[in-house]
Amino acid sequence: MGGMPLNDMPWWRWRTNVRSALHMLSDPAFQQQCWLAGLEGYGDVTDAVYRLVEDTWLDNWSAEKYIGTIFRDAQEASLVDLAVLRVLKIMHQVGADAPVSAYLEHHAWPEAVRAAREAHVRLAANDGDDPDVEPRSLDAIRLLTRSA
Repeated sequence: MGGMPLNDMPWWRWRTNVRSALHMLSDPAFQQQCWLAGLEGYGDVTDAVYRLVEDTWLDNWSAEKYIGTIFRDAQEASLVDLAVLRVLKIMHQVGADAPVSAYLEHHAWPEAVRAAREAHVRLAANDGDDPDVEPRSLDAIRLLTRSA
């Protein structure tokens, strides 16, 4: 999140949280090395889903509502909607308090990861960022959203 100025979108802090969540949800190696291993500082699947929907209420309505505020265009919104729906469907099936392994072993998880990856890549590219860098820690995200 270093190419394009973060604050060029009116609700850039929300965008930062959505991007962070999508980034973690889209990276299977990260999920194995951090979430499954219980590495401190990165939360877990439930935390990522919470950051994805907490301020945006994307669990209740379409990302289209936020075009021009959080999302740049209809393609971003559409990709985010698909990722949210796939991840939430799994969350409802396994339960919000399920261990990380329940998510990663779910038969639909690869599709959810793929949808999150497509959304993450689009948002990162539109912000001038490399989508393949490692996800930032939650502390780094907090510091980033407090600055500027």
